[in-house]
Amino acid sequence: MASGHTVLMRLVASAYSIAQKAGTIVRRVIAEGDLGIVEKTSPTDLQTKADRLAQMSICSSLARKFPKLTIIGEEDLPSEDVDQELIEDGQWEEILRKPCPAQYSAIKEEDLVVWVDPLDGTKEYTEGLLDNVTVLIGIAYEGKAIAGVINQPYYNYQAGPGAALGRTIWGVLGLGAFGFQLKEVPAGKHIITTTRSHSNKLVTDCVTAMNPDDVLRVGGAGNKIIQLIEGKASAYVFASPGCKKWDTCAPEVILHAVGGKLTDVHGNALQYDKEVKHMNSAGVLASLRNHDYYASRVPESVKNALVP
Repeated sequence: MASGHTVLMRLVASAYSIAQKAGTIVRRVIAEGDLGIVEKTSPTDLQTKADRLAQMSICSSLARKFPKLTIIGEEDLPSEDVDQELIEDGQWEEILRKPCPAQYSAIKEEDLVVWVDPLDGTKEYTEGLLDNVTVLIGIAYEGKAIAGVINQPYYNYQAGPGAALGRTIWGVLGLGAFGFQLKEVPAGKHIITTTRSHSNKLVTDCVTAMNPDDVLRVGGAGNKIIQLIEGKASAYVFASPGCKKWDTCAPEVILHAVGGKLTDVHGNALQYDKEVKHMNSAGVLASLRNHDYYASRVPESVKNALVP
């Protein structure tokens, strides 16, 4: 084990390699042709073989290297022996060459909570909207999201033969976010990204109140935050329960690391300690810039309907 490196930076370096492994699993399941789809709570709440295998890979790989971690995954899976081929024990050395922010240098393994969404955008995955899909590993300390990794298994998949497929974005608060080119929507433009498959009147009312120039309806919380940091959208608005802590933990870190903000619709910070309820019951509001503007436009009727 690498000596001299902090627990946090070793964990992030491992999570990077583990997320890449999970991305490979996600691609392999589609290539093999059997998605193994089951409905969880509704026809829009699906689980596939890729969700199951990727979660087993991520959680087992993390638990072997960091046995004192608290790991909370989206999928409710029986505990069973995990095939060795699902285990990833590598780490991304480039991350270990970065300095750990001083405020996190003494963190112990048992103080960290890891939130895992093995396949964010499952419904889109089953429908072939592959650029919506991400693998999310978020790391929290004292209830705050402080580090995160997002793998996009199908990044660049439409670029043609020979193009490099997939990429991994990572970030640590106080250090920065890496693996992408930061861009912003032109000043004065309000482009809203929101849910594709979980819309309702609250969502629609809240989006309309933003007075948007355009609305992008796409899948996956990770994908929506990437739209913000790459200048495709200026705010992510989801005025509804449904999004969970494993959806937002890693993306929140990446956004906060570049100066953005993610809250509930009341403007409250999300909490990520291990005892917290999993549902983001007061919705999600995120932006790269001008968060106060978007928060000020959330209708009172929406706030009253969504209790933190």
